[in-house]
Amino acid sequence: MAEFNSKKLAKEVVLRDPVHGYIHIEDQVVLDLLKTKEFQRMRRIKQLGPTAFVFPGATHTRFEHNLGVYELTRRICDIFAKKYPTQRPGDGLWDDNNRLLVECAGMLHDIGHGPYSHTFEHLFNTNHEKIGQKIITDSNTEINQVLKQVAPNFPELVASVIAKTYPNPQVVKMISSQADADRMDYLERDAYFTGVTYGEFDLSRILQEIRPYQDGICFTMGGMHAVEDYIASRYQMYQQVYFHRVGRSMEVLLQHLLERAKTIYQQGNLQVTPSLARFLAGSWTLDDYLKLDDGVMETNFSMWTKSGDPILADLANRYLYRKPLASVRINHETKNLLPKLKDLIKQAGFDPTYYTATNSAFDEPYDAYKPSGKNANSQIEIMQDDGQLIELSQLSPLVRALNGTIQGDERFFFPKTMLSISDEPQIFDPLYEQFQRYIRNGELRYLRRPKRTTE
Repeated sequence: MAEFNSKKLAKEVVLRDPVHGYIHIEDQVVLDLLKTKEFQRMRRIKQLGPTAFVFPGATHTRFEHNLGVYELTRRICDIFAKKYPTQRPGDGLWDDNNRLLVECAGMLHDIGHGPYSHTFEHLFNTNHEKIGQKIITDSNTEINQVLKQVAPNFPELVASVIAKTYPNPQVVKMISSQADADRMDYLERDAYFTGVTYGEFDLSRILQEIRPYQDGICFTMGGMHAVEDYIASRYQMYQQVYFHRVGRSMEVLLQHLLERAKTIYQQGNLQVTPSLARFLAGSWTLDDYLKLDDGVMETNFSMWTKSGDPILADLANRYLYRKPLASVRINHETKNLLPKLKDLIKQAGFDPTYYTATNSAFDEPYDAYKPSGKNANSQIEIMQDDGQLIELSQLSPLVRALNGTIQGDERFFFPKTMLSISDEPQIFDPLYEQFQRYIRNGELRYLRRPKRTTE
């Protein structure tokens, strides 16, 4: 492969980081990327979106996460260059000519994220990975101009690593696999800023035992239990943080708020900032996308609290001032009850389109058997002393128990008012009572008629 180099800084730049201690910048191109307006925009996009409504410390941003992934990628390259340098072509060891490429890809892997990424993507049919590749390859961006200083085709190569089409699997899997720099950083970082401890794992041990091989990256036997701990931590973070019912409730409110705004805008009755207006009209450009961040969105939400449309104004107030919807778990059997519950909610004065939702949150903590397809996962391999590779779940009973399992739940969201009955009789109390007959201990249940007894 071609050798890609950047001018080395006369003096290393060091950034203090609460998760990794220090982030070390040694190359001019990395420092120049950091200074671009597209990368600085990441400071204004929270990593976990509405999760801060549940865990108040979770206000960290995509900016520090991208830097964290860069730093872990840099450390892994250091380890590989020192312990596993290639000796001859095709020996499966590390060619350090890939270093600058994978470091830049790690730093830019999330550059395409917008505000409230997944909710925003669902409503406006955007894709942060494809937009990220566009930002990297578009000649009008500062990022593209910085990368071209390395080589004319360097932006396209960085984008191909993020797109997982770059031909060297070691480079791709360093930032995109079941045990990559991206996941290792966001688990540790999200655990730190949410204040939970079960997202922590022995990162230093994992880095000590990571190694390259012909088809990617694996771990030595000495690192098996640290990787096992990493899988368990990922499972816990999804169940306790990412799938938290109140966080999901705020996402539902956000989605309905934007859906209502889109409807009102198309009717010509919405005050909105220009950059968001183009999304609501369906005529946005990359430049419009880059002007959006959490602050722009919240400015619009604040304006909408005074909207003449009562639903939009109410949803904006509920989102900005943390008034989540209530929810209950549902399953395949109890889904049949939802039309009845929605009808009761409608009779109580709430439009079910905007005040109810069915939301699924499921995750596979680990899956060793999806080699291809949309949800492809790369196996985590453990290298034996003789060089043989064994897939992790074959060695770990804990991972075997999680392997291929689907963890999470499906919930029905509705206004909290439906769960309240006032001390003084009110007009809607009979509706509330009828609604609550189906709600038991956070579950939606069928009403069971008592069995008749004969004497």
